[in-house]
Amino acid sequence: MTEIEQARAWSPRVISKFETLIRSGDDLALYRVNPLAFARDRAIAEPEAIDLFLHAARCGLFDMSWDVLCPQSGMVLDSFGALRTLQTHYVCGLCDVSGDTDLDDFIEVSFSVSPHLRRLPFHEPETLSVEDFHWKLRFGNDGRLPGRDVRFLDLLRGLVRGMAFLPPGTTTMLRADLHAGSLSGVNVQTQAAFAVPISGDPVLAPTLLKINYDGKRFLPALPVVPPGPVVIEVANTGSVRGALLLINWPPELVALKTKPALDFDPYVSGGALLARQTFRQLFRSECVDEKEGLGIRQITFLFTDLKGSTAMYERLGDLNAYALVREHFALLNTAVHQHSGAVVKTIGDAVMAVFSRPPDAISAALHIFEEIDRFNGDNVRPGIILKMGAHCGPSIAVTLNENLDYFGQTVNVAARVQSLAEAGQICISEALYSAPGVSDLLAGLGIVAFDAPLRGVEGDATVYRIMRDRRTR
Repeated sequence: MTEIEQARAWSPRVISKFETLIRSGDDLALYRVNPLAFARDRAIAEPEAIDLFLHAARCGLFDMSWDVLCPQSGMVLDSFGALRTLQTHYVCGLCDVSGDTDLDDFIEVSFSVSPHLRRLPFHEPETLSVEDFHWKLRFGNDGRLPGRDVRFLDLLRGLVRGMAFLPPGTTTMLRADLHAGSLSGVNVQTQAAFAVPISGDPVLAPTLLKINYDGKRFLPALPVVPPGPVVIEVANTGSVRGALLLINWPPELVALKTKPALDFDPYVSGGALLARQTFRQLFRSECVDEKEGLGIRQITFLFTDLKGSTAMYERLGDLNAYALVREHFALLNTAVHQHSGAVVKTIGDAVMAVFSRPPDAISAALHIFEEIDRFNGDNVRPGIILKMGAHCGPSIAVTLNENLDYFGQTVNVAARVQSLAEAGQICISEALYSAPGVSDLLAGLGIVAFDAPLRGVEGDATVYRIMRDRRTR
């Protein structure tokens, strides 16, 4: 705790609130903690809460995991302890869906207290009750039906007809009353699943449904069962313990060709974490599998460059000019960090920064100009003159030269947009200008739209030149 407290300047009582969580929080409160929920419940700024848990993970108080969520059920399908092992392909036996997800779509970064600090039942899943194994270990609690204040978990509980562990070499019996629709079963640990239609005339005598489970597949003996009582015998012929969650889906849900994605409370996505300076500083060893990058659906790149840097080196000499450039790098790093971004790399005298939210990039750019003005006013040396450009869109996170980097057309377009800026100006793309929240930040500034060719973009594209003085648009 002392190491965390000394890591940076924290707001009042942040550390004490964090320590109270560790000492007094119940087991579930310390398992897969969502830093944004922690911030909301304790009136802490979200960026500060994220940094708090990152430092806690770096110190070994908490373990950080990259969790793959099912968009339709909120089930935690996979959990990875390191970025390099993360697989974004998912299979959900409950929803009978599979696919690939981007880092910013249904990849949640969560934090669990380290077993070396406090042992939780969830650290040993084999000791959990069958209820806790399913509802607390495998499912998130905040997924809601689209546009409604109804938790999916509450809906699902009403449809469950039984749950059980399946010890190896044994036969497990479950009894249930079924209604028309479909009977499905899933092992939430392996995503092995089956589905049997429920149709025909209702019966009074129990139907016997035998199912063989070999550790990989469920094989029901009947192709269909009637509504009414049912006795389900599951024989586990495999060598490891299985689990079974039985659901009676109603006809209206069975008829849906595609189940809608749930609404989730805000969480720290994998894409957002990669765009945080604190993460990049504390977890430099984290890398993406070099064989394949990880997709990001939406990210914003900001490029800055010094105007007249060659002449500055000639005028000041290499040592003095380099010292000035380093001071300008430090200024940029601070401003980018304050606006929830990260400096990816420097390219000569230029900087490439990344932000998970478009408005943060604009706020950072405007803040940088203010800091440059202040810096120039405080120094008698020749002033620093910057030009900047920004663009948002999809990208791929990769590992280059042992550092987390980004690749793709969005990066190329952002660099090209920056090259169109003149001294003391920001140029941004149409995509960034149209992003939610950006136009509000630019209110009152001089903005000139013009068309320009962008490499890889067919025809000319609209670019917006932003001047810091007030002019007619």
